[in-house]
Amino acid sequence: MMQKTSQPIIKYIPDYLDYLEIEQGLSPASVENYGRFLKKFSNWLKKFSLSGLLPHELTAEHIYKYKTFLARQGSSDKSPAPLKKVTQNYYLIALRNLLKYFSDKDITSLPADKVKLLRDKDDKQIKFLKLEQVEQLLLAPDISSEVGLRDRAILETLFSTGLRVAELVALNRDQLRLKLGTNYLEIAIRGKGGRIRTVYFSSRAVEWLKKYLNSRPDLDNALFISYSKKDAQKGSRRLSVRSIENIVKKYVKIAGLPIMTSPHSLRHSYATDLLSNGVDLRLVQEFLGHRNIATTQIYTHVTNKQLGDVHRRYHSGNKIRN
Repeated sequence: MMQKTSQPIIKYIPDYLDYLEIEQGLSPASVENYGRFLKKFSNWLKKFSLSGLLPHELTAEHIYKYKTFLARQGSSDKSPAPLKKVTQNYYLIALRNLLKYFSDKDITSLPADKVKLLRDKDDKQIKFLKLEQVEQLLLAPDISSEVGLRDRAILETLFSTGLRVAELVALNRDQLRLKLGTNYLEIAIRGKGGRIRTVYFSSRAVEWLKKYLNSRPDLDNALFISYSKKDAQKGSRRLSVRSIENIVKKYVKIAGLPIMTSPHSLRHSYATDLLSNGVDLRLVQEFLGHRNIATTQIYTHVTNKQLGDVHRRYHSGNKIRN
């Protein structure tokens, strides 16, 4: 039975973040992001003297005003440029999920579906590389150096597995157990939300991982490490998410690819490649580790043009004379 409460919305946020970590199994980084997104909502409440607003007092009018605030808000005090719609949606998703939490805890509040996300056709444009562009990127590192060999292995792994960057940097050497003669590999990883899934390495990726690991005399268990002396002094030399992003950005420039290409573009390219070759959408969902098939469906429009071309080329109905 739903019940009203005398505790303001703001007071529930710390408990909600604990709930995300403990009951929902979100990673610390994801919980931190939710905290950051909800902090903006808290600041908005304070700014308009709504700090004491109770869950059941929140109305659709409040949501509208908060959306207006986000639309006119700069990304920071130093950056007056308005937030992109995709970024505004992150804040709205965090608020919507807080309302779902209220519902789960039987606390009377505005229904979560009253928080509508913003529509932006550009947000749905998946940034992926064509196969020849992927090849350009993979061939960009100078493999005569240990850094170049590592970077080639990173790029090959990203495209072969569709791993998220956080999943990539968490990989350890002892997970791989590469043996002489092995030309294929599959391992279990803990992905987003703590969910376990199997990822698969192509023979090509395995080959470059072997070459990279054979060049390493160190004992660090991290699969991908930094070679800088500064990082070596810190203890573990494991590369960070930011480091991987910078590495990909470096080779994107060398290969002359679109500047917006990122590690996630390789994940998009991986998914698009599978779909283009006829893999069922639900299997792609498993490969990517998506909890909901709706998340995977963002890729389907990418292959629509190709399907249309195939239909026009092969369907007999296009060949029959009038």
